[in-house]
Amino acid sequence: MSKDVKKVVLAYSGGLDTSIILKWLQTTYRCEVVTFTADLGQGEELEPARQKALLLGIKPENIFIEDVREEFVRDYVFPMFRANAVYEGQYLLGTSIARPLIAKKQIELAEKLGADAVSHGATGKGNDQVRYELAYYALKPDITIIAPWREWDLRSREQLIAFAEAHQIPIAKDKRGEAPFSVDANLLHASSEGKVLEDPALEVPDYHRRFREGRCDRGRRQQIVARDAVGEAQRTRPRQRHRAPRSRRKSFRRHEVAGHVRNAGRHHSAGSPSRHRIDYARSRRGASQG
Repeated sequence: MSKDVKKVVLAYSGGLDTSIILKWLQTTYRCEVVTFTADLGQGEELEPARQKALLLGIKPENIFIEDVREEFVRDYVFPMFRANAVYEGQYLLGTSIARPLIAKKQIELAEKLGADAVSHGATGKGNDQVRYELAYYALKPDITIIAPWREWDLRSREQLIAFAEAHQIPIAKDKRGEAPFSVDANLLHASSEGKVLEDPALEVPDYHRRFREGRCDRGRRQQIVARDAVGEAQRTRPRQRHRAPRSRRKSFRRHEVAGHVRNAGRHHSAGSPSRHRIDYARSRRGASQG
């Protein structure tokens, strides 16, 4: 562990792990911490991440949130689809594909601000550390990488929570008053892990998947309203003999298309929940899917 770090750019989500990493970097390396949060379409998580970084002592000018949705879909998601990339024949790489983009933006920010290190929240037993670090070294071979999960002595969720409580780091609670699932979401999908989800002897609880009788509870009313609104508009609008000139047609950016597809799948799901959710056990054959 090198302590000769003056400024580090941290890939920061605002969740429990990266909030603990932020405080750990401050107390262990005594360095200036810059947080970088990529807007990948996770929506309402962005502003709470900014507020938590402020609460943990990060200067406003050292908090960066960048909208990378278009670049994410154009340069990463769509090429992945064209390559039909699937891990172990099942996992769709929904969150994994964003890691190299986050790493690229961290390096760009490090060079802009004169930071001499970057840091990530990937564990020491998964593929995510490889995704981040190969991208770091490819773009800036002399960068110092701080991987807390390979350095610190925090080995369990209980120890992480104890560290958070000792340093007054807010811990989100679910409706049962417990630390929530770990959820990683973007324009493509959402991955959930932790707690009961990691016990192969137990069924995934109903309050996690939010399906009832084969339909997704969330968004059902919006589905009906949207359907009726579209039908009314089609009935009342004047008929056009000719298509509008191409220059007058509304065009969508790639990330908007991806967002519409994701929302349609979220709000209009029907049939068995298993058709819309993949239950995946990591193999840990030297590494995991991350």
